[in-house]
Amino acid sequence: MTMTTAIATRQADLLWILLFTIASTLTTLIFACATPFPALAALAAVHLDRRDGVLLMLAAWAVSQAIGFCALGYPWDAATALTGVAIGTAAIAGALVASVANRLVPLRAPVARLAIAYVLAFATFKLGILLWAPAIGHTDAALSLPILQRQFVRYAAILAGFYALYRVLIAVGVPAPDAAPRTVLA
Repeated sequence: MTMTTAIATRQADLLWILLFTIASTLTTLIFACATPFPALAALAAVHLDRRDGVLLMLAAWAVSQAIGFCALGYPWDAATALTGVAIGTAAIAGALVASVANRLVPLRAPVARLAIAYVLAFATFKLGILLWAPAIGHTDAALSLPILQRQFVRYAAILAGFYALYRVLIAVGVPAPDAAPRTVLA
């Protein structure tokens, strides 16, 4: 790979991190729901390398926190900040698990790979929140079965929309990201 090709590839990867972050932010604002981290993690697992998947989670998390604190009036206290940390670490864990699974599952069809990555990202994200429960409290409502079911379906629908947007943008000439593993993250 030439230096010019490497730079162009990196620019395409960063463009997709930006595009996925913007799509996530708009979805969060339009549907007044939490950032769809499992949907983003599945997209990252299939279309980005692991490092860029983590960057996407961090970018989406940072924007989500900024909107919450600056626009939605989240209280500026330790409990709210700790909840934000819990969400961020759970989102990163979901992206890492989905990425590892995507590399290990020998499926060629992107939709099948997205589905597996999504289920694993959702389960990991929620497990991460559950592990933080003793420190952050108030997770009983977020982890109740009816809420989990609604979130699973809502985030799956958002994933379908994100994937359709991805396919449209690729079709109109936006360069595809390079999902080849180039990272030292395990």
